[in-house]
Amino acid sequence: MSTVSIANGGISFWYADQGTPVPREPLPGDTTADVCIVGGGYTGLWTAYYLKKAVPFLNITVLEAKFCGYGASGRNGGWLYNGIAGRDRYAKLHGNEAAVRLQQAMNDTVDEVVRVAAEEGIDADIHRGGVLEVAYTPAQLARLKDFHSVEIAFGEKDRVLRGARETGERINVTGAVGSSWTPHGARLHPVKLVKGLAAAVEALGVTVHESTPVTEIRPKHAHTPYGTVRAPYILRCTEGFTANLKGQKRTWLPMNSSMIATEPLPRSVWDTIGWDGRETLGDMAHAYMYAQRTADDRIALGGRGVPYRYGSATDNDGRTRPATVEALRDILVRLFPTTAGARIDHAWSGVLGVPRDWCATVTLDRSTGLGWAGGYVGSGVATTNLAARTLRDLIQQDSGQSGPTELTALPWVGHRVRRWEPEPFRWLGVHGMYAAYRAADRRELTSPRPGTDPLAQAADRLAGRH
Repeated sequence: MSTVSIANGGISFWYADQGTPVPREPLPGDTTADVCIVGGGYTGLWTAYYLKKAVPFLNITVLEAKFCGYGASGRNGGWLYNGIAGRDRYAKLHGNEAAVRLQQAMNDTVDEVVRVAAEEGIDADIHRGGVLEVAYTPAQLARLKDFHSVEIAFGEKDRVLRGARETGERINVTGAVGSSWTPHGARLHPVKLVKGLAAAVEALGVTVHESTPVTEIRPKHAHTPYGTVRAPYILRCTEGFTANLKGQKRTWLPMNSSMIATEPLPRSVWDTIGWDGRETLGDMAHAYMYAQRTADDRIALGGRGVPYRYGSATDNDGRTRPATVEALRDILVRLFPTTAGARIDHAWSGVLGVPRDWCATVTLDRSTGLGWAGGYVGSGVATTNLAARTLRDLIQQDSGQSGPTELTALPWVGHRVRRWEPEPFRWLGVHGMYAAYRAADRRELTSPRPGTDPLAQAADRLAGRH
């Protein structure tokens, strides 16, 4: 496949579709605020939105290094769904009932995002088709059935398990032998959501400074090259770019994920694929893929390319290696052979935040006024909203404006985790882990055995995921 004509990088296809925004004015110098939010992605913008709605007189400043949505919020797969990283670990640490409450909060969060988008007039191409996760090997089918049973146990009584025929009637994934579907999910256009949210926040009176990189966060101080913002509360909402802050290199690992988007596909191709419900689509591979049918009838599909850059480095414009583009196209054509002749219009990459124990967290240190949320491990489109509402409640509780709430009692609040290993162990570990996952996936494709490949089990232990 030639990659010469493919638009590569340029942030993402979503920005190619919408146009790159002109950044708002940078911070003009030293200033003060009641709350300073570092990061203009979903977490930061949702937090500003809910805080300002709850306490309109608050002076809130958002600082963004590039422009709102430059990071994962403008590059993701557009999965608004109820998954949250770390739920199973939280069940072990705090009990099953606490984890069930966390899952229910995530189910409700999908509804909340849809509600606010409608209320604020944000047209983000939201379509509530749910989430379909498919299996196409015996090992994947065994994992799918286990996964389905676990989700039911955590309260998803409306989840549906489908066989090969029923799966094909929804989406004709070649070789699919089963699927699990939840209604708690929707497809959306990530950039339309982040642009609309940024506009809504500004309309409420929040100050947003773009082209303003924060170099260091300290209690009551956010330092930038243009001045310092002093505030009782400084909230770190930087997700995969957290490693760029002074002293945070090993806090969350910036995991790389890559995507491709096809040209708009003709009706003849959709007649063979189906996908009329426009569900978001995933699989049960170890190096899993995620996909959506866009509003203009493309397939946008993602997965791991180069999973990690040495020294927790992050990319600037989303440029993706040709080998990664080819690998993603191979997945696309294997799942949907009638796309073999389709043009790939765009390829891009971005980073997501991964804590050492793979658990998303939200925290406010009441002794310092420092707060943070993130470590979503790729499930941030909805989780950012729950995190933001939780940060709102934690700040209101700390400032004496309210007491504890159902959200502040969720088990992910205040969770602490050890830092990632120093280099070169970090690089070796992550690349070794994904090499094992990819090898396990290849072996499972040709194996009749229903058990998970031992290489993947070893990789899970290396990652600290089990």
